[in-house]
Order: sequence, then structure tokens, then C-alpha cells
Amino acid sequence: MKRIFLIVLDSVGIGAMEDAGEYGDAGTNTLASAASSPFFSMPHMAKLGLFQIEGVTVTPGAGQLKAKVARMKEASKGKDTTIGHWEIAGIHSPKPLPTYPEGFPEEIIEAFEGMTGRGTLCNKPYSGTEVIRDYGEEHVRTGKLIVYTSADSVFQVAAHEDVVPLETLYEYCRMARELLSGRHSVGRVIARPFIGSPGNYARSSGRHDYSMEPPAVTMLDQLKADGKDVIAIGKINDIFAGKGITQFTYTKNNEEGINKTLEMMQKDFYGLCFINLVDYDMLYGHRNDIDGYAKALTYFDSRLPELLGAMREEDILMITADHGCDPGYAISTDHSREHTPFLMYGAGIAPGNLGTRETFADIGATVLDYFGITPEFRGSSML
Repeated sequence: MKRIFLIVLDSVGIGAMEDAGEYGDAGTNTLASAASSPFFSMPHMAKLGLFQIEGVTVTPGAGQLKAKVARMKEASKGKDTTIGHWEIAGIHSPKPLPTYPEGFPEEIIEAFEGMTGRGTLCNKPYSGTEVIRDYGEEHVRTGKLIVYTSADSVFQVAAHEDVVPLETLYEYCRMARELLSGRHSVGRVIARPFIGSPGNYARSSGRHDYSMEPPAVTMLDQLKADGKDVIAIGKINDIFAGKGITQFTYTKNNEEGINKTLEMMQKDFYGLCFINLVDYDMLYGHRNDIDGYAKALTYFDSRLPELLGAMREEDILMITADHGCDPGYAISTDHSREHTPFLMYGAGIAPGNLGTRETFADIGATVLDYFGITPEFRGSSML
């Protein structure tokens, strides 16, 4: 029974793309920054061939190349989670999703306040941890919602769980998702609940993303239409607004994501299990925490033998990323426009180095090819 496990190491870029300067990201290299930490160790990924991928500067030549590897180029414009995952699944985005470096237009804020019956605070790009530190007390006192964004195409709403119950916050975000259409179609509306007391506010695990529905057919749609299972672990279901997915489960962190993947490896299904491990980006990249990023990569590597050991004869394991978020890039905490790694391992996969590929969509085409399906998008199989 054929199964593919596609793991996205969120934001684990391997070096700036040629056009990175247009995004303010010249010279970024997420993997190299993490590797500068004394806590970095990835011997199992080395054996698969991570450090033999074209352009990788970390311990060049290390490893035995047990997998098929490639360096992936993003053909779409942008450097965010939505665009990256969509391209992996076959969608090319000629324009980046809208961003709001000066905050959202007044007409959007006024309309949102009218829908919710609550005022708003902030309305500018902000760190998620800092925004609740700086606006949390006023929010608790007034009941106003904290609305903020980032360098990504996101409309984020933070609220204390004792002030705005989770289901109410989710309803507000659904309102915002409906509001943000046309030229203001942001990639994601994100509910950002928090807990605690003044001076000790902390984001809770109740985050929920409300994404745009993918505008074109994806590998997920084609797999589902062909009767295959499409199982999403982590935030994959949110990124694709549920489109093309047959089963999903959310996770709180990388550890749970890996555990859920291992659980799924023990079950019978025929199709794709698509996993996002978000800690690299959310906890470390955006906070310029090099050691934290390195420890998270080391942790994944330490669990990799379990994943490889649970594979069946016809299974394929794919490991890639969706963009960069260089924790060593001191002038920014935003995502970075980088190449991403691709590793494909399985009993029937001949090891080899495929150089640099022109689009992330080659991954989606490869998935479909394994199941005998012709992609309805631009992409070439790597089988």
C-alpha cells in the first residue's frame, strides 16, 4: 500500500535565492545560522544527504547520500507560509499576498469594529509576544481587541481568554476573514489567544488560522478526487482552508507533530500524510534565537531514526521547507527569501543529487507521479 509522508520543516531555508535582495534578504541563510550554534547536531540528516545539497555551506560534502536530494527554488512571488505551501502543492502565485507595513486601512478597522462591537488596539506590525506585553493590560481593562500584523500577509487578533472566550475570538476571526477580500485578501487571519496576568502574559495553545481558499487545483485536490487519503498534521488544514483534505489533526508543537506522524505510520491508509512542524519559525526564527533554532533542528534529527524505522516497504519520506527565517539575520525577524531543501527516502528511491529545481511544485508533481496521477499544474516529477 503506497504512502507518502511529506514533512515541512517550517522556515528551514538553506541560503538566499538570487532575488533575495528585492525582499531585503540578501545574504540570509537559516541553516548556516543555526549550524553556528554549539547545540546544532544533525548526523542522521547528514547521512541522508542534507549537507550535499547544492549551495549548502554547512559541513560541505558530509554524509553518505542515502536519499534523493535537491535544492528547491520558489517560482512564486513572496516568502510566507501560505505561498510556500501552496507552491509545494502546485500553485504558482505571480503576485505576493498583500502586506501592511503601516497597519490596516481605516476602513478595514472601522468595519471590523462594527462587526465585533469592540474597539481595537495597536494596528501595526508587531511581535506576537511583545504586542501582548505592551497592549495586554489595556485590552483587559477596556475589552478592545489587539489587532496587529507582521511582514507576512496576516491579520492577527489577540485577546485574553478571560476577556474574550475562545469561541468568540474564533467567530471574530471568521468575520475578519469574510471582510478581508478583494485587494485586501490577506493570506491568513490568525486568532492569537493569551493567558496570564500583567507582566506575565503568555500566548496559549488556542491559536487558529483562517486561510484563503487556494485559488487553483492542488495535488491535494487531485489525490482526493482520485480516492486517495489526504491526511494533514499541524497547520496544514488551515493553510489549505480544508480544501482537498480528508482527515486532519492539529498539534501544539514539533514533538506532538512527530508523535502524531509516528502514530499515523502505524495505521493503514493509501495516500499522503502532509505534516508541518512549526516551532522553528514560530518560536525561534522570529525571535532571532539561534540556539533555540539549533536545538529544535537537533531534536528533529534525534527523532528521525524513529521515523525511518517505522517506514514500510512502499513508503516514501519527503522532507522540505516553505521559506527561510534566518535567526542570525540581526536586522530583521521576518521570513527570508531562501532556497529550501528537499530529501526523498524510501526502499524504492535511488539516492542521487538532482541539483537545483526551478519550482517547489516539483514536489507536488512527484507525489502525484507516485500514485499514477498526472498533475494539473506546472511541475516535474523527481522520481
